[in-house]
Amino acid sequence: MSKLDELIQELCPDGVECRPLEKCCEVLDKKRKPVTKSAREAGEYPYYGANGIQDYVSEYIFDGTFVLVGEDGSVLTPNDTPVVNWATGKIWVNNHAHIISEVDGVLLRYLYHYLQTINVKRLIHGNIPKLTGGDFRALKIPVPPLEVQSEIVRILDNFTELTAELTAELTAELTARKKQYEYYRDELLKSKANIPMVKLKEIATSIYRGAGIKRDQVTEEGIPCVRYGEIYTTYNTWFDECVSHTNKEYVPSPKYFEHGDILFAITGESVEDIAKSIAYVGHDKCLAGGDIVVMKHEQNPRYLAHVLNTSMAREQKSKGKVKSKVVHSNVSSIEKIEIPLPSLEVQKRYAEVLDNFEKICNNLNIGLPAEIEARQKQYEFYRDALLTYAATGKIILTDRQTDRQTDRQTDRQTEHN
Repeated sequence: MSKLDELIQELCPDGVECRPLEKCCEVLDKKRKPVTKSAREAGEYPYYGANGIQDYVSEYIFDGTFVLVGEDGSVLTPNDTPVVNWATGKIWVNNHAHIISEVDGVLLRYLYHYLQTINVKRLIHGNIPKLTGGDFRALKIPVPPLEVQSEIVRILDNFTELTAELTAELTAELTARKKQYEYYRDELLKSKANIPMVKLKEIATSIYRGAGIKRDQVTEEGIPCVRYGEIYTTYNTWFDECVSHTNKEYVPSPKYFEHGDILFAITGESVEDIAKSIAYVGHDKCLAGGDIVVMKHEQNPRYLAHVLNTSMAREQKSKGKVKSKVVHSNVSSIEKIEIPLPSLEVQKRYAEVLDNFEKICNNLNIGLPAEIEARQKQYEFYRDALLTYAATGKIILTDRQTDRQTDRQTDRQTEHN
């Protein structure tokens, strides 16, 4: 029998009392107001808005340890559960988050863990979803004796710490593999005496800018397209299928790209990332969005994609101009980029070697989030089961646990079919 079992049998064998949240803590929702953007640009104290930490301010409104629960719908997770944060020290919190502090008889850390188990979908109001102060205060919380609360906190904190350590190890492994790949790629594709250096202008058969496609013009079906931001966030070195589509009538002067073309994003947020490039190796005729430069050529597209991502090429791309805090490049700057250009046969061999190496890194990149998600789900299931057991003396699956269990059963059935 575990220590928690012994405590429950000794101190609350018939279950525990449920109280409204406002009877379990002090809700500090008064005398707060938004902080202007200009006031958040400098300072030493973290500023918490609806989306977590948003810059810093030069003064603070609270000093201590608090649980923060987002009110604005923008912080809701796919499970419609507000984000619950743990904040320590001097902070400013605006009026789009609920804040609680500890009172005698209920551990704040216990509340922190329990609040994450509550599905508040039925309490969300308005066109912009929010959890109101009244509904927040009325949330029902089972309150076991302090000894039971303390043991639950100890168990869950240990589990959280182990999960964090594993995540850090996996992240470090992925980072090391990426650096290894980048070093190997740069060494393989550096300039050599027996390989000519050429400017992109010399090998481009055509080079031109795309046409604007607004965010609200992206559709589920239609003509495949790429918007410049997707080059930074969605695609790796090369891709064969577009994630976005649009309707032709949205683009009065369409600019297309096809198999083998190289796409450059000529607007970005940093000098280091400007003009990130990718190769398209699919077979659809696709639309290029604005702030994209398309380069047609007769070389191996996957080789060009790799060589244009080397540190040598990125250094040349970084000569973009900063305007209004946004970095820009252009066709003429891209045309001046110099790269080593071996024969097509050698280009193919280089591309195959680097594709294989990158695939290993990408598999790790896919595996890492999957492993972290699995650990998080394991923690959530264990946490919810533990807290319901402490409250009732038996394990009661929450709606989210039942959903996860159903998902796992469905996955197993799919694998057997």
